[in-house]
Amino acid sequence: MPQLSQIAEIYASQLFWLVIVFGLIYFGIGKAMVPRIERTIDDRNARITGDLAAATTARDAARASEEAYQSGLDTARSQAAQTVGAAKARATAAAETKTKAGDAAAADRLHAATTGIATSKGRALAEIETATIDAVEAIVAKLSGVVPDRAVVEQKVKAELAHG
Repeated sequence: MPQLSQIAEIYASQLFWLVIVFGLIYFGIGKAMVPRIERTIDDRNARITGDLAAATTARDAARASEEAYQSGLDTARSQAAQTVGAAKARATAAAETKTKAGDAAAADRLHAATTGIATSKGRALAEIETATIDAVEAIVAKLSGVVPDRAVVEQKVKAELAHG
């Protein structure tokens, strides 16, 4: 076979070109492209590390901001509770003042009504006494025909009214 008989003649030249091609590939890729790829990977790793550091800083800032917010809310709640307590105390004091004023006014009206009733009762009793005296005089005069002494009749009627 003629193909196999040529191997010895072209073997050395093929090996030569094989070494040259692999050498070019080795130096082209290994010495030129690999450092660029390594630089790209290193840059990417540095960027990722920087982004992670920025994210950590942002997370810490957000936590600090949230803590400040919660502290502000707690302070606001405390102030609101104090304000509500003060308003409640003022409202209670105002209600007590109005209640005391109303009680005093009711007591004054009750005293005035009691005094009015006592006065009316006194007048009514005096009128009853006068009417009783007049009636007793008229009855005695009509039954006995004698006009009794008014002072004696008044005395007797007052004694009977006092006993009930």
